[in-house]
Amino acid sequence: MTQTEKTMRVAVYYSNNDIRIEERPVPEIGPAELLVKVESSGICGSDVMEWYRIKKAPLVLGHEIAGTIHRKGDGVKDFKVGDRVFVSHHVPCNTCRYCLAGQHSLCDTLRTTNFDPGGFSEFIRVPEINVDRGTYLLPASVSFDEGAFVEPLACVLRGIRLAGFEPGASVCILGSGISGLLFVKALDALGAGLTVTTDIEDSRLSAARRYGASASLKANDATPERLREINGGRLFDLVVTCAGTASVIRQAFRSVDRGATVLLFAPLEPGTNVSLPIFEIWRDQIRIVSTYAGCQVDIEAAIELIHSKRIEVNDMITHRLPLERTGEGFRLVAEGAESIKVLIKPHL
Repeated sequence: MTQTEKTMRVAVYYSNNDIRIEERPVPEIGPAELLVKVESSGICGSDVMEWYRIKKAPLVLGHEIAGTIHRKGDGVKDFKVGDRVFVSHHVPCNTCRYCLAGQHSLCDTLRTTNFDPGGFSEFIRVPEINVDRGTYLLPASVSFDEGAFVEPLACVLRGIRLAGFEPGASVCILGSGISGLLFVKALDALGAGLTVTTDIEDSRLSAARRYGASASLKANDATPERLREINGGRLFDLVVTCAGTASVIRQAFRSVDRGATVLLFAPLEPGTNVSLPIFEIWRDQIRIVSTYAGCQVDIEAAIELIHSKRIEVNDMITHRLPLERTGEGFRLVAEGAESIKVLIKPHL
């Protein structure tokens, strides 16, 4: 090991406005572990949810990563140094009652596993369980930047799958940030009949139209009457909440058709209560589905959809920043108006 490989730079989160570049030892790996050189790491909308992150600060965030295997333990048989990989930070046990029922993201193991320290660093240690069921070879045609989209796209695909989406369905996406825009692209690839998005930012609405949305509306203009007009007199077969506010939740139940589904995708801060029209939900047989994380089947589907170019993600990248500008990246994502996808390139 050279001197430069003994230490590495990491971007440490103290708050959205306080990201510090610090030096730490490069993690030591065990016989069944990997050391991965992080080539590209996306800033997720959840990374800038201060209510969600700050209680655990200081910490190194970053879970949307792609990189190169830099070192491997002697017990690792399925990978070699130099392999290009996507690594999942959360992985399930595959043996508990939730996993056996196909609900892997309810697994206690999935909710406690992670890599070390986080994707906003030059290297990560991949624990044995993540090597076994969370490390995927990237096809040669998939760049590291595209590989950083595997995790968020897998989350979107899981939501679509659990919601029971069928080709030809009409979908209303409330919120046109990165998740909402990935829903637009995924639904277009999977054969949605009509996709309408809402947001408060004109730039995001324009992006939604570029990426295949049939229409995009300012949030205040998305009245039931306007939505019915766009959808031929009906409300929507599927409504997805991609912004974490109480008003968006209420909007969802004003936008969904009888016998249709509301997918709760973006989280609200714990303790937030929303009044819902329970009688109407009961009478109109509205199905409510929530989703968290992505599972193996969704990760594999995401890699294939990116590899086959059925979903193009390069046009979503607005910023590629070196590690020392991670704080700027957090500002861009938190403000939302100037960026779509911000990638941190630790070795840029």
